[in-house]
Amino acid sequence: MAKKAMIEREKKRERLVAIYAEKRAALKEIAKDDSLPMEERFKARLKLAKLPRNSSATRLHNRCQLTGRPHAYYRKMKVSRIALRDLGSNGQIPGLVKSSW
Repeated sequence: MAKKAMIEREKKRERLVAIYAEKRAALKEIAKDDSLPMEERFKARLKLAKLPRNSSATRLHNRCQLTGRPHAYYRKMKVSRIALRDLGSNGQIPGLVKSSW
C-alpha cells in the first residue's frame, strides 16, 4: 500500500491538470503560432511558465486504484499486477484465470 500522502498528491495533480488544461492549451497555441510577433509569443511562454508545475499533464503518474502502487500498472483495468493477481484468484475479474503448472 502506498503512502496516503502520495495518493493524495496524485489526486491533487489530477485536479490541477483539469483546472488549468484549457488555459495551458490556449497559451501553447499562442506560443507556437509563427504568424504572431515574437514579443507576444514570448509573453505567452512566460505566462505558461508561471502556471503551477503540477498543472502539467506530464507530471501525472498512473497509480493502482486499490493500492496506490505506481509500478506494474495495467491501464486497461487500472490496477497493479499484484492487485490484478489477487482479484483474479478471487474470481472477481470475468474471463481471467490464474494459471499454474
